[in-house]
Amino acid sequence: MKRTAQIAPSLLAADFGNLDKDVRMVDESQAAWHHIDVMDGVFVPNISYGMPVIKAIRKVAQKPLDVHLMIVQPDRYIETFAGLGANNLTVHYEACTHLHRTLQAIRNSGMKAGIALNPHTPVSLLENSLEGADLICLMSVNPGFGGQSFIENTYEKVRELRSMIDSKGLKTLIEIDGGVTPDNTAKLVQAGADVLVAGSAVFRSEDPKATIARMASTDVY
Repeated sequence: MKRTAQIAPSLLAADFGNLDKDVRMVDESQAAWHHIDVMDGVFVPNISYGMPVIKAIRKVAQKPLDVHLMIVQPDRYIETFAGLGANNLTVHYEACTHLHRTLQAIRNSGMKAGIALNPHTPVSLLENSLEGADLICLMSVNPGFGGQSFIENTYEKVRELRSMIDSKGLKTLIEIDGGVTPDNTAKLVQAGADVLVAGSAVFRSEDPKATIARMASTDVY
């Protein structure tokens, strides 16, 4: 069976001085989602953008917003992000004391619920949480900064997670975030990835739309 992946360009790598232009470019491309990384300077060292910027993005964006919270106590902001128009809301396994409750609250707010795992966190810890999640985001770099190199053992984590999901008969999507480029797209799809987040590889390329198209058209059997 032929497999391809959906592409979710990370707006963290966009030109913040011309953000509306880059959002429109993604809308006009073959990308599936806009990926939005929210960082608080506590869970990760960096600080990205907050609610006013996301509100402005939502006014322009035609495609779904895939919001990734790299923050402590994400439960405090679930309703806020629902109100801002997020379609997917992903929280970190490492940041949630009561993960099931958090996922349920996200779904109850009308969004799809995601779980993100840091590179050091084994996918086996998700054994009892997969049913509550619509997507699993595997971090393939250490979270907090763009432009990092891909961590190679991610492929094995993808294969292990793909096996877990398939054995349970679930439709949970596997998303990869960090160091994704046209050069490793095929290998990630082959391992079982469904959604690829690409920041620098897209926005620093000479032709972002063509880069997205190239990644979106990568298929394996």
